[in-house]
Amino acid sequence: MSGLLRTSSNIDQLMTSIPPPHSAAAQDRMSKSVVTSSPLKIFGNAKKSIRDIFGGIASYVEESKACVQKINDERICSASERVKIGEYTDKVAGIREVLSRDHMKVVFFGRTSNGKSTVINTMLRSKILPSGIGHTTHCFVQVEGSDTTEGYMLLEGSAEKRPVSSLKDLANALSSVKLEENSLIRICWPKNMCSLLKDDVVLLDSPGIDVSPDLDGWIDKFCLDADVFVLVANAESTLMQTEKNFFLKVSEMLSKPTVFILNNRWDASASEPDMMEMVRSQHMERNMEFLCNELKVVNKKEAEGRIFFVSAKEALHNRLTEKGAVTTPLGSVLEGYQSRLFEFAQFERTFEECISRSAVKTKFAQHAHKGKLMACELRELMEALLDRSQSLREEVTKVYSSSTNQLAQLERQLAEISTDIENTIRMVADDVQLKVSRALSDELRKLYVLVDEFDRPFHPDAMFLNVYKNELHQHVENGLGKRIQDRCSQVLGELVQISEQRMADKLLVMLPSEKQEAAHNLISAKPQFSVEYRLDAKNLCADFQESIEFRFSFSPAALLSRYMRKPMSLTALWNRAAPSPRVRLTPSVPYLDPGAHTPVTEGPTVGLTPAPTASPPPAFDANTDLAVTLLRLAPAISSTTTISCICLAGAISRYVGWKVFAVVGGIYGSLYVYERLMWSNRAKERAFKSQYVTYASSKLQLIVDMTSANASHQVQQELNNTYSRLKHEVNTAKAELRSEIQSMDTDRNKLNDAAGALKTLRNKAGWLDNEINGFISRFIDYS
Repeated sequence: MSGLLRTSSNIDQLMTSIPPPHSAAAQDRMSKSVVTSSPLKIFGNAKKSIRDIFGGIASYVEESKACVQKINDERICSASERVKIGEYTDKVAGIREVLSRDHMKVVFFGRTSNGKSTVINTMLRSKILPSGIGHTTHCFVQVEGSDTTEGYMLLEGSAEKRPVSSLKDLANALSSVKLEENSLIRICWPKNMCSLLKDDVVLLDSPGIDVSPDLDGWIDKFCLDADVFVLVANAESTLMQTEKNFFLKVSEMLSKPTVFILNNRWDASASEPDMMEMVRSQHMERNMEFLCNELKVVNKKEAEGRIFFVSAKEALHNRLTEKGAVTTPLGSVLEGYQSRLFEFAQFERTFEECISRSAVKTKFAQHAHKGKLMACELRELMEALLDRSQSLREEVTKVYSSSTNQLAQLERQLAEISTDIENTIRMVADDVQLKVSRALSDELRKLYVLVDEFDRPFHPDAMFLNVYKNELHQHVENGLGKRIQDRCSQVLGELVQISEQRMADKLLVMLPSEKQEAAHNLISAKPQFSVEYRLDAKNLCADFQESIEFRFSFSPAALLSRYMRKPMSLTALWNRAAPSPRVRLTPSVPYLDPGAHTPVTEGPTVGLTPAPTASPPPAFDANTDLAVTLLRLAPAISSTTTISCICLAGAISRYVGWKVFAVVGGIYGSLYVYERLMWSNRAKERAFKSQYVTYASSKLQLIVDMTSANASHQVQQELNNTYSRLKHEVNTAKAELRSEIQSMDTDRNKLNDAAGALKTLRNKAGWLDNEINGFISRFIDYS
């Protein structure tokens, strides 16, 4: 017993003193910062580093998503590109989930009773897994480290902690309460009891591959995340096709898996020492053929370091004895005992180096390259988005400057043109007023023609005269209006049309080309302008009073009336005949001839005006004195015609004699009779129309200024309306341009912000790429 302990102690000392294979290369790698005292520490450092990197990538992807969502501009980032950025979220999340596994996984496979469980117990230096003769392990058992002081067991899909002692019932094929073959039992063993578990190594035991046909299901469930596969073969027989087929399936699903072959039960060779080397050579040759030519995972030089000849039972017993867990010796020490213990220890040392390198490569190399690819793709994408945003910003800035200058020029032009057009409208309005005033005055001078054209039956009866006058009023109003229309409509229409066209030519040139045609159509489609004239002759001439009674033209009153029509005599004589000088109001209506009752006027008089009294009276002769006397007697003479005639005849007969008086009286009487006989309805109608023309002319003359001003106002209003519509089009275009400028200014600011954010993201993608390159250089290329 003491000999065995010494032997085991010597082997451990020897293994610690022997450098691992390829020691020269290892010494070179020791100079690097990533190398620690234990090869298994490399995995932990690499895992922490790559998890930090992908944490940064995840944050970067979220920042990129938030950035493009904030930009929300199809010109910079299309919908497909936003979807592409979003897809990186799932990719990175999937990789981070895989990286969240904090262990290196080793899976042990082999035929039933080849000693898989014993090998794991030996590596754990404790008899944890059930082992024995025949089919023992019935399900998958995973041993992983725990920070607890006591081990416990977890069943698949359950968080209930069970004692490890119940494993022999649940995992043992000889137990009646055993689990299904594809079930998993997790044993959480204290890390301080095993150095492998301290460094996050997980060991997975499996049932014999010859007891179940569902090998594909096993591989999918338990092998895809494995870092190292250990094929535990029986050294008493050759490598079986069942074992080969299983690992060929594994090789199809995993690219070049790391495989170790342990030829267990090599202690049986001690019974045939003469055949030991020959059998070892045969196993070595067949194992290398399988690894190199069939699996094609290593070359021949590497395969020599993957094949070991051990006795797990001897090594386990030796370690348990060293711990004091076993007091009964295994039996007689067989030949080659020490070499088999040494080779198992060498397997563990090589295993540690290999699993560290393999785990870093299998778990991190592919993810590192994926991360590098994602960082490069994101950098290229951000570079493209940045270029677009900068190009758009330059274009928008250029258009913004051009539009701003265009708006300023448009406002200056509109102010200048508006002043010019307003002056033009006033000039046109004044011209229209003058033209209409002249035309209406001319027509009023020819009013007698229009009245003569009125052909209606005439009768001096009062009721008939009222109807006749109403129709004459309407005839004069319609006829005069028509003549003004015929005379002025075309001229004024052309004047308005020319003015509107000039306004359009000046204003529409400031509109965009696509709107000019529509604005021109708006002007051309407008109906032709026509001035409306409202003369209202009926109301103006409503107080017309005709005088169609017979009036002898040579009566004293008529003769006196003719004398009184001499220029400047009427007013002067009337003033002289007045009893006292005082301020007098002259009526706005013209003087009415007392003989003919026909209004006589020398021109239009508007309103009531005070007559001057301060000027000295004119000089008068004797005849004038006689006229003054007759003027004073006129009212009496006109009211007493018969008496006046008798008095006048008596006065004249005293001077000329009765004969002359009789001749003159005969002639005078003949004239009276002639005129009396000629005073027919036709003569009465002529007198009526003559009186009406005189009266209507004086009344209508009063509204010449008002009518011409009204026509001017209509033209001015029409031109102002057209100008307002055209100016509205220009103001609309100006408002649209101002709105576009504001939109461009907002767009320019957004593009500035977008360019800044995208530039930051581009630089951060470059930083992530450098981080991944550093990781690959430190861990992937190194390992």
